[in-house]
Amino acid sequence: MLDLNDLAMFVQVVRAGSFSEAARRLRMPANTLSRRIDQLEEQLGTRLLHRSTRKLAPSTDGQALFERYAPALDQILEIERLHEGKQAPSGSVRVTAMAGLFEIFRIEWMTEFYARYPHISIDFLLDDTPTDLIAERVDLALRMGVETGTGFRVRRLAPSAMILAASPAYLERRSAPRTLRELAEHDCLTISSRQGRNTWRLQGPRGSQDVSINSRFAVNDMRVLAQACIAGLGIALLPQLMVEPIIEQGKLVRVLPSWRRSSTDLGLQLVYTSRPPVPPAVAVFAEFLIEKLGDTMKSP
Repeated sequence: MLDLNDLAMFVQVVRAGSFSEAARRLRMPANTLSRRIDQLEEQLGTRLLHRSTRKLAPSTDGQALFERYAPALDQILEIERLHEGKQAPSGSVRVTAMAGLFEIFRIEWMTEFYARYPHISIDFLLDDTPTDLIAERVDLALRMGVETGTGFRVRRLAPSAMILAASPAYLERRSAPRTLRELAEHDCLTISSRQGRNTWRLQGPRGSQDVSINSRFAVNDMRVLAQACIAGLGIALLPQLMVEPIIEQGKLVRVLPSWRRSSTDLGLQLVYTSRPPVPPAVAVFAEFLIEKLGDTMKSP
């Protein structure tokens, strides 16, 4: 019969990414922790962790064990805390989101969250390129315009919309394109793609069309892309939620306003990596995100 303490130690090692950090969190010697994991592997008859001097990662069997038991162990620990009189959820929540998250989610809101839940800590990973949710030990992902693989619970918050924009200075140097075909003659700014694609799929009066573009500047951070656009480097396809305030300030101008990229399926999504039951700390932060982003998403 498996020892729940050993399973809990294994889960902590996977989440921490190292024996030393897990041992610190568990307040026990690292060599003792390593020995307990060795005993668990011997009992199960399989290697659970791939170890090297620089890196530690779960094996295929280890990842399956983690995904199966981590949520249940979180629930058991939470029940124990409730019986001890600690009513508030606690723990760490690892969140990945687009780099421009705090353009639409006000950082001051975190003060309110921490006042409500003083025993929860949040670890943000901000990146506009897709993250391997399992490898990065992510609890929640807030994604916009990114396809999420099967096997995850996804809550769709709003459709996405990307619009074309350029700075007044750029349009003074180069006449604004009047047709999609003319985009190929312009300097375009894009999000870095591992596939190296230089095509935009846009929707407009003639339906959906793929447009070949000349990417003169690419970066994996939407905020930097917006800054490059403001600086006059070229035409960019940017999230409407992010760019509309900049247009109101006169720093950017819409280009080909009858065309945009939109997708209900690939809109703003909240992705849960934990199978039900969701750990309490993850659940309350997810609801907080939904609560705060709700009014923002309703804006035209």
